[in-house]
Amino acid sequence: MLSVSFYTLGCKLNQLETESLAAAFREAGFSVRHGTLEPLSKAVPDLVIINTCTVTSRAEQKARRLIRLCLRRGSVVIVTGCYTEITAQAGLDQTAALFVVPGPAKDSLLDLPRLLAETIDVSKITDAAFRMTDAAFRMTNVILKVCSRTNAIPQPFRFEPETVFHSRPFLKIQDGCDRRCAYCRIPLARGKSISLEAPELIRRLTALEAAGKAEAVITGVNICQYRESGGGLAELLSVLLENTSRISLRLSSLEPEPGLFTEAFFKVLSHKRIRNHFHLSVQSGSDTILTAMSRPYTRADILGLVEKLREIKDDPFLGCDIITGFPGESEKDFEKTLSLCAAADFAWIHGFPYSRRPGTSAAVMKGQVNQRIAGKRLTLLTGIASLGKKAYIRRWLGKTVEAAAIDNDEADPRQGPENFPRFFPLLTDNYIRVLAASEERLLSGSAYRCILTEEAEGQDYEILGKVVK
Repeated sequence: MLSVSFYTLGCKLNQLETESLAAAFREAGFSVRHGTLEPLSKAVPDLVIINTCTVTSRAEQKARRLIRLCLRRGSVVIVTGCYTEITAQAGLDQTAALFVVPGPAKDSLLDLPRLLAETIDVSKITDAAFRMTDAAFRMTNVILKVCSRTNAIPQPFRFEPETVFHSRPFLKIQDGCDRRCAYCRIPLARGKSISLEAPELIRRLTALEAAGKAEAVITGVNICQYRESGGGLAELLSVLLENTSRISLRLSSLEPEPGLFTEAFFKVLSHKRIRNHFHLSVQSGSDTILTAMSRPYTRADILGLVEKLREIKDDPFLGCDIITGFPGESEKDFEKTLSLCAAADFAWIHGFPYSRRPGTSAAVMKGQVNQRIAGKRLTLLTGIASLGKKAYIRRWLGKTVEAAAIDNDEADPRQGPENFPRFFPLLTDNYIRVLAASEERLLSGSAYRCILTEEAEGQDYEILGKVVK
């Protein structure tokens, strides 16, 4: 059976698209694998699909390295995603074994499995024999035809929620972004903000609920920009909750824009089926730097939002993104970021150093910060993040929470200590990874109640627990 390996760099949107592509290949009879970057799998697949990212230069470096490794090992490689759209001339010339699909044409890859299955007998050709037949040449010809459909109208919402590699499905409500933040190239790669109609989102969510999924992750480039005839994000969440009865909704990331968070919105967020976990796209605690970044909010707006979220939820897991070393960031500016994180008492901080991106206004700003300084500031943030996570987990010891059973690729691959092998990985309502004892085998993606019993110091999971009926 012919095999396909998928490698995904970047955001949850890329993960959703990869899941949807993997489901299409599996349905067409291919063997699908979830590739890992480190170390690269020893098995050599016939076809590799790499979904790339352009947020940082490091993400692009990973993509180039992965492409070279896969080509060196003899695989046919398809590269798509934001990096291909932004950097079309970065050494990704189409060859006999390397095919490039620009980001807007990515949905055309959903047609590829069916067309390949119509051209070659997938089930009767083994990996070992594949390169010794003309099937390889026929496959590359089909890929070339699909990859040439770059003039077709983009259909970014063709990718439906699937759970091939992950147990928690992503529900894509929006794509693109209308903001032009000084450091970001995503609007250049994905275009202006567009939204999927509420009736179609209801159909997709009710299908996930019927399949027994405990939760769906609401995702997009900027879900706060969701706009349809029925209103914005608050109205959409209300409609989704009204048309379902069991499935919970986890929001991927929120922009702390003051005009968005009305009393009506907070009322929706307080609903018991909105997960007790919010990730805020903060970026800095200095108003000077936020203005330079072209962010539409202030330090006071962030702290006000944090306070309100804590009013409507029971000690929610609050995380944030922070960029260190943005052009012009002084020690005083960074100290304001540290004091913001302390005042907000974030349970986690996703910190990363500023990456100079061609085509953005920040790339030509004066006062570029030395990478060594940016790295030092990131180290300080990482230490604060670890302390915040530990303090948050300790506050929840002894409590009983709802959790979703997750696949082993999202948690520790082991099933628990040898003296009690029936342990299963779960993700709690408030975003704690727990390894829980259970008398019965847990069904991936389903909801359970578990009591959080003790810290799991030094383990890949964060806490131990026990499933309760």
